[in-house]
Amino acid sequence: MGEISLGLDTFGDVNRGADGQMLPMDRVLRDVVEQAVLADEVGIDFIGLGEHHRDDFAISAPEIVLAAIAGRTSRIHLGTAVTVLSSDDPVRAFQRFSTLNAVSGGRAEAILGRGSFSESYALFGYDMADYDQLFEEKLDLFARLVREKKVSWKGETRAPLKNQVVYPPLGPEGLTTWVGVGGSPESVVRVVRQDLQLMLAIIGGDPARFVPYVDLYHRAVASMDAKVRPIGVHSPGFVAATDEAAREALWPHYHEMFGRIGRERGWPPVTKDKYLAEVEHGSLYVGSPETVARKIAKTVRTLKIQRFDMKYATGPQPHGDLMDCIRLYGETVIPMVRDMLASDRAVA
Repeated sequence: MGEISLGLDTFGDVNRGADGQMLPMDRVLRDVVEQAVLADEVGIDFIGLGEHHRDDFAISAPEIVLAAIAGRTSRIHLGTAVTVLSSDDPVRAFQRFSTLNAVSGGRAEAILGRGSFSESYALFGYDMADYDQLFEEKLDLFARLVREKKVSWKGETRAPLKNQVVYPPLGPEGLTTWVGVGGSPESVVRVVRQDLQLMLAIIGGDPARFVPYVDLYHRAVASMDAKVRPIGVHSPGFVAATDEAAREALWPHYHEMFGRIGRERGWPPVTKDKYLAEVEHGSLYVGSPETVARKIAKTVRTLKIQRFDMKYATGPQPHGDLMDCIRLYGETVIPMVRDMLASDRAVA
């Protein structure tokens, strides 16, 4: 296993200012750019921006925000987390990524998915009854656009293409393309069939429960005689100076966000005991730099992954807290994780 790639994700959660009032979305978006600039400065490998169409998340056009970030950074890779491809047009999505890749000097990465919210379907005129077919067909077309200079394609969800060249073209390095998967075996096999990279969205429970999905991935690679690609994990977390400071700082924002979403979906109320159990034994990477580094390293070992992205913003956390988290993650957590994994290799 080569060196682990360590990134951050955000949905641009609408947060509060110093006066306790919710900030306007334009301010939140500018703050996201500043967060990404800091991430670049402190050595973080990747920043992913999620696409949503709700009043609690400010980012609906992540590639535009990423282009602004590209102009102020030099090394960090830039991607989405995720692009909701089911309610998008694959050709236009490809053009946005190929353009971002060009202006950033080859730093763009696409992470494609169905999305965990449904607002985009009605907004763009799609029927949730077509949920599976939309993603299957559109992912197939996007994968062809990444691989082929001239594309012929036919399906039921958009107009066909015949020997179509789409501009701007990708350079010789192509475009790193991931598919976000939340726990469907069929989705894991689809990633292999399309020769793309698997990003496991693990937002609750012991990460070890995803070992069967990693095993399935490798069995599918062998059965299809496909190439083994990197596997990544996306999970939420927050870093502060001490375990107690991190847990107490995150809890009210975690409670507010999951309480709101839970009321929409009919979930039982989130309690602090459940929150702390998730921090201790589940997929919340919350604590001091050493605690978070140890937990990330354990997940890397358990799942044998090559990429870990921590969603560092949860609910209305203040911008200053997020900046402190980013700095600790880049300057302290990442070196610790790499040292821990290097020690493993030395012993082996």
